[in-house]
Amino acid sequence: MGKRIIIDPITRIEGHLRIEVEVENGKVKDAWCSGQMFRGIEMMLKGRDPRDAHHFVQRSCGVCTYVHALSSVKAVEDACKIVIPDNARLVRNLMHGAQFQHDHLVHFYFLHALDWVDIVSALDADPVKTAKLSENVSGYPQKSEYFREVQERLKTFVASGQLGIFNNGYWGHSAYVLPPEANLMAASHYLEALSLQAKAARMHAIFGGKNPHPQFLVVGGVTSVADLNVARIGEFEAIWKETCEFIDKIYIPDLLAVASFYKDWGAIGGNNEAFLAYGDFANDAKEENKLMPGGFIRKGLAVESMDPNRITEDVTRAWYEKGTPKHPFNGDTKPIQGETNYDTNNQYSWLKAPRYDELAPEVGPLARVLVAYGKGDPAVKKAVDQVLKKLDIGAGALFSTLGRTAARGIETQLIGNAMGGWIDTLKSNIDKGDKKTYQPWEMTDKARGFGLNDVPRGALGHWIEIEGGKIKNYQYVVPSTWNFGPADAKGNKGPVERSLIGTPIADAANPLEILRTVHSYDPCIACAVHVIDPHTNETYKVQVI
Repeated sequence: MGKRIIIDPITRIEGHLRIEVEVENGKVKDAWCSGQMFRGIEMMLKGRDPRDAHHFVQRSCGVCTYVHALSSVKAVEDACKIVIPDNARLVRNLMHGAQFQHDHLVHFYFLHALDWVDIVSALDADPVKTAKLSENVSGYPQKSEYFREVQERLKTFVASGQLGIFNNGYWGHSAYVLPPEANLMAASHYLEALSLQAKAARMHAIFGGKNPHPQFLVVGGVTSVADLNVARIGEFEAIWKETCEFIDKIYIPDLLAVASFYKDWGAIGGNNEAFLAYGDFANDAKEENKLMPGGFIRKGLAVESMDPNRITEDVTRAWYEKGTPKHPFNGDTKPIQGETNYDTNNQYSWLKAPRYDELAPEVGPLARVLVAYGKGDPAVKKAVDQVLKKLDIGAGALFSTLGRTAARGIETQLIGNAMGGWIDTLKSNIDKGDKKTYQPWEMTDKARGFGLNDVPRGALGHWIEIEGGKIKNYQYVVPSTWNFGPADAKGNKGPVERSLIGTPIADAANPLEILRTVHSYDPCIACAVHVIDPHTNETYKVQVI
């Protein structure tokens, strides 16, 4: 029997995540993901006005801000056969694009980069060589004095006995391979990203009133009509341009520079069973054409059309009353009564197990990029091929932790570029006197509808059944459920569980390699890791960021 390593909690805004793996001969032999908190918002919605649903579901997560509200209003619009005005589509696209830009920047620099960047090593860097590296990597002019100043700030942290915001890492771990100068460059850009992400978040406040949970969405369109003027659009555009410049000149070059030292991770953390993308960023009001196309991949890069009728949720390994797999329209949320016993051979998670054609597809940036690439999308194909050439790796490396991280950067840049066209079209509509943002409608007495979006973390769907003008049933399947869900009745594991199998572990007391793959799916991270060795009953407590 191998060693069991337990990382608990790995938290997200909507709950806590527990990762347990079995390690044998220095590699992960088996893995289990467990969602440790019960959501239950679906139960609160029964009997309520469908127009109020998005206010409730939006509170599922403070990181994803408005994306649940977006899927919710689209579900009601689908049920009531509402086609929103073009301006509403453009504002929704811009707000969604702003979400991607902000979320992916935050993920790379604050949630994932420190799995690859050794902050303490930066203390040994030569600031002059760091400036030269920065110039060679990105062409972004940063003088050696700047890097020396950042280095002195880090030294002050260390001398005081702590590393401030960089405290409690795995510094010095053998899996870190970046040279000191690359670590100093990345640490400096981490600090710059702190300021930039705050500005990027303001884009949501311009058309949405606030962030998180902007209040501009309504079934039938948006309420931003008073903001459709030169000054407000110009304010949004200025922040968008600054964010795009950071992405182009710092984020993407940093991503490629770090990846060039970790090309072995192009063969680690892969999941090639299946990939699913709903697609997003409609180019027309009826959503018949999208910037990011939808599709389903079983193996390789052959893309099938996506049919939402093939989606089911299995509860065999979850803490719910037993039942057969159900489509979300027929789904229910019935937690088991009494104590929840964690048992990896039985029930071990509050997450259900979503399946598409009985397969467990990965969702998120990699799935979207692979679907677009497989469909021959020119912009995506060009961007992916450039990355593969730059890193001198084959297309097979896309199916990995490295590929997942690279895909996130690729789509951040592509979506950012597309936002310029939406801004120009919105300006043109306003110049023509078109300021319509809402389509009047009437509530249906009885209907079903669903709203599908691809959000930063992956495929998000909301399903609603209306009867008597009220909510009879409501279900939603979120990206975290797709990726972190448990095994199903047939023993078929979820994407993250499969991705972890085969991961090399250098030190069981410092499982950095596990976190690299888990973080590549973009969870939010907790403050403590507990590692248990079942052979000695010794418990390791390791603080991480």
